[in-house]
Amino acid sequence: MMLKLEQIKVAYETIQRDIHHTPIMTSKKLSEACENQMFLKAEHLQKTGSFKIRGAMNKVKQAVKEGATLVTAASSGNHGQAVAFTASQLHIPATIVVPEDANRSKVAAIKAYGGHVEKCGFTSEERIPRAKAIAEEKAGVFIPPYDDPLIMAGQGTIGLEILEQVTDADLVVVPVGGGGLLSGILTAIKETKPSVKVIGVEPELAKDTYLSLKNGEITSIGQTKTIADGLRTSQPGELTFPIVQKYIDDLVLVSEEEIRQAMLFVMERMKQLIEPSSAVTIAAAMFGHLQVTNKKIVTVISGGNVDISQLHDMMA
Repeated sequence: MMLKLEQIKVAYETIQRDIHHTPIMTSKKLSEACENQMFLKAEHLQKTGSFKIRGAMNKVKQAVKEGATLVTAASSGNHGQAVAFTASQLHIPATIVVPEDANRSKVAAIKAYGGHVEKCGFTSEERIPRAKAIAEEKAGVFIPPYDDPLIMAGQGTIGLEILEQVTDADLVVVPVGGGGLLSGILTAIKETKPSVKVIGVEPELAKDTYLSLKNGEITSIGQTKTIADGLRTSQPGELTFPIVQKYIDDLVLVSEEEIRQAMLFVMERMKQLIEPSSAVTIAAAMFGHLQVTNKKIVTVISGGNVDISQLHDMMA
């Protein structure tokens, strides 16, 4: 069943007191560099440092309402942090299953938000069954990262905010991983103001949604090595992909070097630390992939959780 605008509105009622209504940022220098009027939806300033709190809060609140006494997730990154934080706010335990080689700073962040960390394997194919098993053992609920109506509806609340904040936007640009963020924003915008174009952006090294759209069916690419670690999904979701197929205006690809340059530009000129996964939207605008000029463009800056100790290597 396709996600509906009403579900996103209900999600907004559910979570709006628990999240930040993140600001829209502008930069004259960035607008000049992109030859468009640029607006940045600053989800890197969101609670837990990314948009993921929106979907997690919506899903976990429902789970608690239905009697869950524990939640689990399989993630070493933003989703894991969001689930751990949400669970702590709702006073239930959370177990986050991370890979054996998980980044220490990300594990520390999950623990700081009150999550219990368990290490398992090196791939999501290993982590997800373990997280689901823990949930079953302890009468808990597994919280998926993107392929879930409540998660998608929560992420879609960003679309509602954008339409309020930039009432005359021409184009909204969204990073694409599993498609939870994109499908939610697409539904919110296309079912409210269909004249606003929505373009997705993937790294060239993680173009599973691009290939899936081209092939007309979900296509897996296996493991990837892109700098944009939040977008390293092997394939789009079963629930998210049909929405992307129905509504998306275009999907473009950016190179690793373009991502680095965009991230560096935002750091140097705007003094904002954003993730490589966020920088893909800026890269698409900076390097001409959107193929428009003199338009009002809103780029979704999805997160800002960067391991500072790795920043030099990341930008090299």
